[in-house]
Amino acid sequence: MSRFNQLFHQLSMKNEGAFIPFVTLCDPNFDRSFDIICTLIESGADALKVGFPFSDPLLDAPIIQAANKRALEAGCSSKESFALLAKVRSKFPDIPIGLLLCANLVYAQGIECFYQRCAEAGVDAVLIVDVPLFAYREFTPSAEKYSIQQVFICPPNADEKTIQQVAKYSQGYTYLISRADVTSANNQDKAKSLDNLVERLKANHAPPILQGVDISQPEQVRETIQSGITGVISDSAIVKIIEQHLTQPEQGLIALAEFVKKMKKATAL
Repeated sequence: MSRFNQLFHQLSMKNEGAFIPFVTLCDPNFDRSFDIICTLIESGADALKVGFPFSDPLLDAPIIQAANKRALEAGCSSKESFALLAKVRSKFPDIPIGLLLCANLVYAQGIECFYQRCAEAGVDAVLIVDVPLFAYREFTPSAEKYSIQQVFICPPNADEKTIQQVAKYSQGYTYLISRADVTSANNQDKAKSLDNLVERLKANHAPPILQGVDISQPEQVRETIQSGITGVISDSAIVKIIEQHLTQPEQGLIALAEFVKKMKKATAL
């Protein structure tokens, strides 16, 4: 059983949802990033979603683009990111780790070499954000060879075919995006749309669903878990705390710990 599968089973037994923070690896530098990740885990994070610093992160929000820039300016790229992951895995052997990155970073190392390095560093799952479902087969042999689970995104405007494919091919978890680039007419329409997506994903036996994008308040966590979604991923809110405390690292760790604790508390059903 994979670490993600074990986690979701354990949380189900405790009647809890999952709270998963996102960080860009090596933001703002290698050592500070390690301290940040340790704080997140020790404060109650159930798993990690991490990103490799990339020079052209067009798919990311500005605040995460800035995190990429800080990590790169600190001299960190894929090599240092893998080293940081290995250090985290050595200290926390059971924490599930999901990696998010663009395909260019995979191709730069060679597909098989990339997945081998993921396995060696203790990565559990990989989501390549700019690879569509129809192109995933290029990565599958190496992912399977090194027992790395492949994760796919279910967008809020997914049609039935996309829902079926995401449910069929995602492993570890299903990543549900909670909003599109274009806004719905109102929040009620968005909620109904997400509820329908969750129902359709479950009907197609998708892996546990994690909802992401704009998760920053305990009330959002509570409502999401109560709607039947397995857990939430908080990205910009975490990175914003890091950015706000660049010159006060100890206070930043305190703020991160407080944030994770209150968000994790909200996962109890």
